[in-house]
This record gives sequence, C-alpha cells and structure tokens, in this order.
Amino acid sequence: MLDGLRERIRVVGPGLVLAAAGIGAGDVVVASVSGLRFGTALLWAVVFTAGLKFVVTEALARWQFATGETMVRALVTRLSPGVSRVFAAYLLFWTFMVGASLSSACGMAGASLWPGISAPVWGAIHAALAAALVATNRFVVFQRVMKGLVAVMALSVLACALVAAPAWRSVLGGLTWPRIPADGGGRAVLALIGGIGGSLTVVCYGYWMRAAAWGGVRRLPTVRGDLRLAYGFTGLFGVALMVIAAGVAGSAAGGTGIALEVAARLQEVAGPAGRWVFLIGFWCTVFTAMLGVWQGVPQIYVDLVQAWRKQVAEPRGTSAPIVSDCGGTAVAAWDRRVEWAALFFLAGPPQVLLWFRQPVTVVVAFSIAGAFVMPFLAAVLLYLNNRRDWMGVLANGRLGNTALVFSLFVFGVVCCAEVIGALHS
Repeated sequence: MLDGLRERIRVVGPGLVLAAAGIGAGDVVVASVSGLRFGTALLWAVVFTAGLKFVVTEALARWQFATGETMVRALVTRLSPGVSRVFAAYLLFWTFMVGASLSSACGMAGASLWPGISAPVWGAIHAALAAALVATNRFVVFQRVMKGLVAVMALSVLACALVAAPAWRSVLGGLTWPRIPADGGGRAVLALIGGIGGSLTVVCYGYWMRAAAWGGVRRLPTVRGDLRLAYGFTGLFGVALMVIAAGVAGSAAGGTGIALEVAARLQEVAGPAGRWVFLIGFWCTVFTAMLGVWQGVPQIYVDLVQAWRKQVAEPRGTSAPIVSDCGGTAVAAWDRRVEWAALFFLAGPPQVLLWFRQPVTVVVAFSIAGAFVMPFLAAVLLYLNNRRDWMGVLANGRLGNTALVFSLFVFGVVCCAEVIGALHS
C-alpha cells in the first residue's frame, strides 16, 4: 500500500508543476475579492473554471501524443505563417508583463514577511533567485522544489480555511447550487473564469510532459489522471481562498493588497498565527508561480525558434547540431542562448515597472492581451484535433468537440467582457 502511494506521488509531478505555475497573485486577488463581496455564493464558478481548463489542457496533451509535436510547433508547421508571428509578438508582450506582475507580487509577499527591505528590492531578489534555480538545476530537482513549496502552500491555505470558514452548510451550498448574485455577481463570475488557473502556462504542460518522459498513447490515461489532480488542486485552492475571505470581515483592497487585507482580518479571527500562516501560504503561492513561469516560458521561445529554423533549413537538407538537453527537449547549441535570453527577459527588464506606478494604458493593454489566451488555445485545438489525418484515433469525438466548443464560447464571452471592461476603465 505504501509502495503504491509513493509511486502515485512520484508520477504526479507535471500536474503539480502546472497547478503551481498557474496559481498566482491573480488567483489570490480574484478569489479573495469574490469571497469578500459575495461570500460562498460563487464557489461553484471556481470548480466550473477548473473543469474548462482541464478540457483545453487535455486536448493539448492528446495533440502532442498523436503527432509528437508541441502546440507551439504546430502553430508554425500546421497553420498560416502569420499565426506564429502574431503569437510571437504577443509572447514578448506577455512575458514582459507577467515578469513584472510576478516580481511585484513576490516583492509584496517578501516585504510582508520581512518588512526591513522594500517590496521592489524583494521583487528583484525573488526574480534573480528563481532565475538561478531554473538555470542551475535539471527538471527533476526543479520538480522536487515545486512539490515541497506546493505542500506548504496547500497546508497553509487549507488550515486558514478551516479556521475562518463560515457555516459549512453555506460552503456546500455554494459548491452545489450555481447562482449569480445581484449587484455585480455576473462580472465576478467572468472574473473568476478568467482569473483562476493558468493562461499561457497551459502550453508549458507539453514541455513538462516531455521532461518527465511521458509519451505515447499508453500514457494518455496517466496524463488525464495527472490533469485531474492538477485542476482538482487548482479548484480546491481557489475554493479555500474564497472561504477564507468569506469568513473574515473587511473591505476589498485594491490589487494584490487584498492578500494583506485578508491576512490582517484573519489575525482578528485566529490570532497572529493565522496571519503568519496565511502570509507564508501567499508567499509560496506567488514564488511557485514565478518558478513555474521562469522554467516553462523560455522553452516556448526555444521551441518557436527551433520550428522556424527547421522550416528554413529543411529545403536545404540541413539541421542544427544537438548538444544538450533542456527540460527533456533536445536543443541546438545556440538555442541554449535563446533560453537564457528569454530567462533574462523575464527576470531583468520588467523590474523597471516595480519602481514606478504602472501607467493606466499599460494595465489596460495587458488586460486586453491576456483575455485572448484561452479562447485562442481552444480555437486552435478545436481545429487541430479534428484533423483525423493528423490525429488518427486520438481525434476529437462528439464529447471532445462539445466540450471544446463550450469552452471556446465561455472563454470568448470572458474575453469580450475583459476587453469592454478594460476600455471603459
């Protein structure tokens, strides 16, 4: 029995990495604000969102198993050249903004635990530390670090939820009885769907599968189980955050300051220990998200550049020399420089924004750009996975198509709402 449990824990790494990378400051903000405003009424929306993102990620995994190609490479080899170019331009912008966002959140978390150093300095320290850990360690070591941080993060937040929870009957009702409260409940549901779980980090799951040597159709049941664990954890974490916020009194502070607001209110309910436990959980949350992004996103750049080089080189019958391994993926010697450049772009230039208030135009632009990720992924996978000449037996069936079309519709509505809201803000 113990041997079976150890084996199960050993093989869940990619899913836990995906969950940790996808849960960041944005999840804390949107779940906490929803809990403070609407109590437990919108818990069902968190579970619903986790289910939608499972659908998209499972489709991505099936594509990779059927073709041996990552989704990023498919943008180059299977679609119009303009698609990959637009994606590359978006990737540059998203990378800069997510680097600033995660550094800012880690800086705030660090300053809340050790206030002797300013938040911008803490942000730069976290960014440099994460880059060093990713650059010097292989995936196995990275995976172990993530598992440890995820364990602390889960125990901290769940412990706070148990202490601060309102009547458990209301929690159960919020999970099982979908309803949309008046006075902003609809907007809150859309915010939860757009804010809970990963966005572009979903694409990184393909690289983490490859790093764990998960390939072939026989691995598909294992991957589905792994993704159930990943999004089950994502849903549980979001629910716990909303329960904590619903159980404490307070006003919704702006931005990531909501975490400090909840921590302060939690101290009134559970004493200083409650505040410290929550802040430690918050720090683990944002730092694991940073580690996941720092490790996964550079591989998107490497994959994209490799695909472009291969497209140019194949007519001449040439190929790049393979000399090293990055997260389980063979890369050319100079592709290592692409990886390092992407890592520097994440950890370096975005620090400038930590020392200044972000202009409203930048925030609006980031909100608009970020809203397109999930509908874009759902639309591309809906096309790719219906090509039976590419997918074979792993092509979408009726259930798969229905789930992806529904996901595309929901994420499309969220995208439109985000764009309209950002333009009117």
